[in-house]
Amino acid sequence: MAKWRNNKAVIVSAPSGAGKTTIVKHLLASLPQLEFSVSACSRLKRQGETDGKDYFFITADSFREKIARDEFVEWQEVYPGSYYGTLKPELERIWKSGKTPIFDVDVQGGLNLKKYFGKEALCVFIRPPSLEILIQRLRSRGTESEESLFKRIGKAESELAFSKQFDLVIINDELDIACCNLIEQVRLFIS
Repeated sequence: MAKWRNNKAVIVSAPSGAGKTTIVKHLLASLPQLEFSVSACSRLKRQGETDGKDYFFITADSFREKIARDEFVEWQEVYPGSYYGTLKPELERIWKSGKTPIFDVDVQGGLNLKKYFGKEALCVFIRPPSLEILIQRLRSRGTESEESLFKRIGKAESELAFSKQFDLVIINDELDIACCNLIEQVRLFIS
């Protein structure tokens, strides 16, 4: 991968339902130096999502072909047959434009990216105020079956234990406060 003038990156991770996507949207609106790094995934597109904006939606077979051709910075099989990853050309596009990529990824993806970037990344963990509130948030989405909700809750419980491996932990109790705290930290990191 080519080296650009500023190869820094901001990585935001959290268990599903902790508010990372909402917080990343606030960061993007507040800091024009950032650009969203669109991940690739093999899951089906949800209502309201756009290919190339929310994710690059590709089949599991196509995903495995890209893995074999070493086209990812990082990738993981989050659930059996459900792949997520960061394509190398996406990062090169962002750096070439002079911006800093910001990632909205699950916890394992965040740790993989942290390992890849080292000190060139600010790796942030968004923590819910409690597991009970996280469960309420997931239920209120109305996008999950009971089976998938049960899987997400189990995964979230194990992911919370990884928060200490991140550079910064932000508790998303009050969204405005969490966003303000993170905006300042990110501004300092990328300046």
